[in-house]
Amino acid sequence: MENSHYKILLVDDEPDILEFLSFNLKKEGFQIYTSNNGRDALKIANEIKPHIIILDVMMPDMDGIETCREIRNNENLKNVLITFLTARGEDYSQIAGFDAGADDYITKPIKPRVLVSRVNALLRRYQETEPSNEDAQKIVIGDIVIDREAYIVKLKGQEFHLPKKEFELLALLASKPGKVYSREKILKKVWGDDVVVGDRTIDVHIRKLREKLGDEYIRTVKGVGYKFEF
Repeated sequence: MENSHYKILLVDDEPDILEFLSFNLKKEGFQIYTSNNGRDALKIANEIKPHIIILDVMMPDMDGIETCREIRNNENLKNVLITFLTARGEDYSQIAGFDAGADDYITKPIKPRVLVSRVNALLRRYQETEPSNEDAQKIVIGDIVIDREAYIVKLKGQEFHLPKKEFELLALLASKPGKVYSREKILKKVWGDDVVVGDRTIDVHIRKLREKLGDEYIRTVKGVGYKFEF
């Protein structure tokens, strides 16, 4: 599906940031809408039903965190993807953003190519068969093939027979590239409600996956969880 199908709402009180984001995303063919405050952004979002909202955290009147919560409480906007803009080192903002319901965050300043890459990573959730992907028998992403029936992972043609929990953890993360899975969600999906394990268990499984597949596929989101990128 072409980029012209996708609507992106940019929300920032700094005109230079809005201009930078708009220019670089319009070049890629996206439909771009802008707002300089949270309240107007909510009105615009209700009208246009954007696919993605790129939302600054630090804004006067209604900040990005409050705006995100309002969006997540709006049934009409339940499928919109939200990524925050945060300054470097604002770990607290990133954690608060995920707690409010954000899907990702972008750290300022950001290079144009990185911006477009991050947006495309989010949009893959629309381009792929999202409803069935978590239950799909085979997930194919770039050079990785995850075959749930055979319990086999192939990376660039090389086969890996992973232990059951490592396999299920990888399949979960890869089912929705770019989506951040919290530790709580991972524990529930992979280990279930009846099994008591700690965060250290997840960390060990992630480390083992990285040792086998490489470090570039699974990204740690500090204080929140993990996501799959390629």
